[in-house]
Amino acid sequence: MIVIGREEVRERLSYEACIPLVREAMIALSRGETRQLPRSIIDLDEGRAFGVMPGAMGPGRVFGAKLISVYPENFEKGLQSHQGLVALFDPETGALAAVVHAGEITAIRTAAASAVATDALARPEASRLAILGYGEQAHTHLVAMSKVRKLSEVRVWGRSPDKAAAFAEHATETLGAPARAAASVEAAVAEADIVCAVSAASEPILFGRHVAAGCHVNLVGSSRAGPAEADDDLVVRSRFFADHRRGVLLQGAEFLNAKAAGRIDDRHLLGEIGDVLDGRIAGRISASDVTVYKSLGSIVQDLSSAWLLYEQARMEGFGVEVAF
Repeated sequence: MIVIGREEVRERLSYEACIPLVREAMIALSRGETRQLPRSIIDLDEGRAFGVMPGAMGPGRVFGAKLISVYPENFEKGLQSHQGLVALFDPETGALAAVVHAGEITAIRTAAASAVATDALARPEASRLAILGYGEQAHTHLVAMSKVRKLSEVRVWGRSPDKAAAFAEHATETLGAPARAAASVEAAVAEADIVCAVSAASEPILFGRHVAAGCHVNLVGSSRAGPAEADDDLVVRSRFFADHRRGVLLQGAEFLNAKAAGRIDDRHLLGEIGDVLDGRIAGRISASDVTVYKSLGSIVQDLSSAWLLYEQARMEGFGVEVAF
């Protein structure tokens, strides 16, 4: 068995590799070629959670699971909010083949999945990015968005003006495009072509009335029923897509809230992003459409990313071999 740590994941799982990998995984998921169960979540104290995500990539391919803790307050301590492991099993023998750092894979593959959705749903000329949040996912989404659109401007909002300003400075240095902190969410998203909501908000901070026509929105921060980053109005006015339909119908907070209010039914969820990528359903129909991609995260994203690293480790000799 090979153990692959955080630094090795960060150094070797590039967006250039991960974005196409996630794209193919999402197409396979929507075709029914892969298997995954809805995540099991145990709520812990103080808003923390423990999740289990099992899945299989298909006949003769890797299967496994992710075990992950979510501690939202860890960012303030300089720690990852998501920590755990991805366990990979050899499809030939059923043996445990690798354990890979889940926190770093989650950070990269989540942003890569949003980049895949943005490439499919945002207008081709989209260039103005708004990021709601300044934590780890804000950093990864900043880079991932720049891989699929040429960014001309970045606006950042967060609850701490100082931290938002520091992130904006980082964004300018990273991309070479002007970035600034906004005093409010409304100011951040005004005229934005792409919005990435990657906050830890428990109540809506993004309102449909503030989102410009033609905008694409990635809703990422809430990964379960309950906490919601966006209001019902945004859901109702949007062409709404899921990473995984069954998961969003069970755990997609923003969609469930609008449904509970009687403003939509399940038909409002037009399909999975894999369906759009595979040409089975239309994504954006007009330049004025507001599109929403609801990201809960799928184990197939983790498995495909971790298996790539495992194969690299076997060829290049990194990671730690452990008798098990």
